[in-house]
Amino acid sequence: MCPLSLEQHGIGVRDVYRNLAPSTLYEEAIRHEPGTTIADTGALIAYSGEKTGRSPKDKRVVRHPDSEGDVWWGPVNFPLDDHSFMINRERAIDYLNTRSRLYVVDGFAGWDPAHRVKVRVICARPYHALFMHNMLIRPTDAELADYGDPDLVIYNAGGFPANRHTTGMTSKTSVDLSLENREVVILGTEYAGEMKKSVFTFMNYVMPRADILSMHCSATANPDTNESAVLFGLSGTGKTTLSADPKRWLIGDDEHCWSDSGIFNIEGGCYAKAIYLTREAEPQIFDALRFGAVLENVVYDQAYHHVDFADTSITENTRGAYPIDYIENARIPCVAGHPSNVIFLTCDAFGVLPPISRLTPEQAEYHFISGYTAKVAGTEVGVTEPQATFSPCFGGPFLVWHPGKYADLLSQKIRKHNASVWLVNTGWSGGAYGVGERVKLSYTRAMVDAIYSGVLNDAPTETDPVFGLHVVTSVPGVPGEILIPRNTWDNREDYDRTAKKLATLFAENFAGYSEGAKPEVLAAGPTV
Repeated sequence: MCPLSLEQHGIGVRDVYRNLAPSTLYEEAIRHEPGTTIADTGALIAYSGEKTGRSPKDKRVVRHPDSEGDVWWGPVNFPLDDHSFMINRERAIDYLNTRSRLYVVDGFAGWDPAHRVKVRVICARPYHALFMHNMLIRPTDAELADYGDPDLVIYNAGGFPANRHTTGMTSKTSVDLSLENREVVILGTEYAGEMKKSVFTFMNYVMPRADILSMHCSATANPDTNESAVLFGLSGTGKTTLSADPKRWLIGDDEHCWSDSGIFNIEGGCYAKAIYLTREAEPQIFDALRFGAVLENVVYDQAYHHVDFADTSITENTRGAYPIDYIENARIPCVAGHPSNVIFLTCDAFGVLPPISRLTPEQAEYHFISGYTAKVAGTEVGVTEPQATFSPCFGGPFLVWHPGKYADLLSQKIRKHNASVWLVNTGWSGGAYGVGERVKLSYTRAMVDAIYSGVLNDAPTETDPVFGLHVVTSVPGVPGEILIPRNTWDNREDYDRTAKKLATLFAENFAGYSEGAKPEVLAAGPTV
């Protein structure tokens, strides 16, 4: 533990605990946080209270003359005036000053020392400190002694509400980012994921300014060549499952950057969904939830502290946070060479997209901006069957620039480093949801393995007449009849109607991004 004064932040609390070891944070949590306990596996069980997920409608970005031309204003980035930000900031600091003890985590975002960002988290709960100890990159003792001033400060006063009468507030929850102050203020929510995603949002601003592509994706690397692959995909598409590949290094499961040197993970840990978790299905994640990890909002039995991962009585969004080196094949440091393959994962509920197709750079931009998948039952409250959804760059809630900025950077890097781009449908075949069947995971793994091995580089393709995709027609270990989706439907006319319906949804969605898009990117979409 290193002593630290927070006077520079306007905080005069005497007992400030900086970068405590997990064992000490366990002691602090058990003593000072009612309800916190220890699972039979050794993980710390903690509860976030009323909020058990992110509050995207309460996210605010300060509108400032120096950055307002950069920000993609709208439903993702709600503007907040500087005066209201300073009111919330003072409210947070006043609350933190009422605490008898505070916790500070100083760490890094970004494993590449040339581009890493120093992040300071100031919080009142040991659970939050342990969470960010896991999610940030942990400095060595020497790095901590020479840490200096942070590049980003997070004031986590989530135990105190925002004032609804403050201009720009719509609820008692507010997560506010000032790009100029390089500060985040959290009020009215104790959900730990807000801290993690605030760091990612900040990185999504500063990295593209340096021509570095920030990405919401998982990444793996070939142990023999150091060539990497990145996998984009929203909840339910298989991103985490497919990145858990014992034949490859794990670089990270969620947030990365692509620089002139290669790729690097932004985070020092993983924040995995724990709902219905079993050792049989996901052994790496299950075994990582041991001493030092945080289990959030789970239900356990009082007698043995055994966690029931199938119990959703608190929330379906149960989570586990653990250091990435708890995964056996994680590469430390989490850096790798340039991607030779970029994979877009989608779960097509309509059953009309091919299981695997190759994209041109223009198609890559189009599908990256589109970010199509389906919300699968269980990923969101109220979703009982898959629904078509689009999330730009496969991470819309965390973008700061217009999606075209990230898509243009992706296209530049694909061309410069001659990366192959693939669209892999892990959704339905032989009909839409309710009629067809989901593509077997073993087939999807065979496709991804074939991508990595290079055997698909010269594989035969057939152009899809509606979507224009270059559909791969032969993959080792995959039945050829499922690779052309129209051939799997009993009624070909139903397929044609459904394909046209999805193509129309693509076009309607992309219309919101068409202004300023290059003509060749506009032409890369489906034919309506």
